[in-house]
Amino acid sequence: MNEPIDYEREYDNRARFPEFPDVLALWLREAKRFRADARAELDIAYGPSPRQRLDLYLPDGDHGEAPVALLIHGGYWQRLDGRTYAHFARGLVESGLRVAVPSYDLCPSVPVGTIVTQMQRCALLLWQRFGRRLVAVGHSAGGHLAACLAGTDWRALDNGAPADLVRVCVPISGLFDLPPLVGTTVNQALRLDMEEAVRQSPVLWRPLPDGLRLSAHVGGRESSEYVRQSRDLARAWQTAGAATALRVVEGASHFSILDELLAPDSVMTQDILENAAQAAILPR
Repeated sequence: MNEPIDYEREYDNRARFPEFPDVLALWLREAKRFRADARAELDIAYGPSPRQRLDLYLPDGDHGEAPVALLIHGGYWQRLDGRTYAHFARGLVESGLRVAVPSYDLCPSVPVGTIVTQMQRCALLLWQRFGRRLVAVGHSAGGHLAACLAGTDWRALDNGAPADLVRVCVPISGLFDLPPLVGTTVNQALRLDMEEAVRQSPVLWRPLPDGLRLSAHVGGRESSEYVRQSRDLARAWQTAGAATALRVVEGASHFSILDELLAPDSVMTQDILENAAQAAILPR
């Protein structure tokens, strides 16, 4: 007989990876340096609240034709902001993409569903400005939000955007099946009941836009639940008609896995670029 899953332990990344305070301090230093030195448009409003802002990082030689990626921060929908993740745009920017890094309102001030709506609003702003389909990349809770964008029925929003506004989704150590969180301390801020947790679980969303490409990455040192979350999303969306792939990055933690985004020649960055090319977002 299988032992019951200890969801509290499975989803407590700070206990599993006690090095996180040092990692966060490094992120803050590197992000501040990148944000100061990069070609960028900073603090662009996409909604009315102070946190509904994005920073747009621009590649050298951008003359209006560069593809657009949306890089969404993590923090269990209740911590951090886009500025913390600024430097993780580097590999994609050096590869010739514009990269938008948004912040969003946090739980418990707003519910998870409101954050999803804010990210949809952010994606629409980028569409209205550039007229280009998007690559959505996100880490942890940001992976959930990226998947929500990929699974959105944009026509139902009646906004003029194409049905396949987000053609490529690359979640990194993401969360797509939220009911296991309901009984954990994570949910003290999220305040999800089981019905809402199901509603906000993109692993269950149907139908999916035609031509959608999903490439999920998860660290080999992460909990079995994190690996399952990515595996189940890849399987479910493949069954629903998307082109999907799952990569388990051996030796990577929930936090160190992001280091691949720093370099244009890393496996992760190249995977994003190849999917963008296959989806006709990036020229082959």
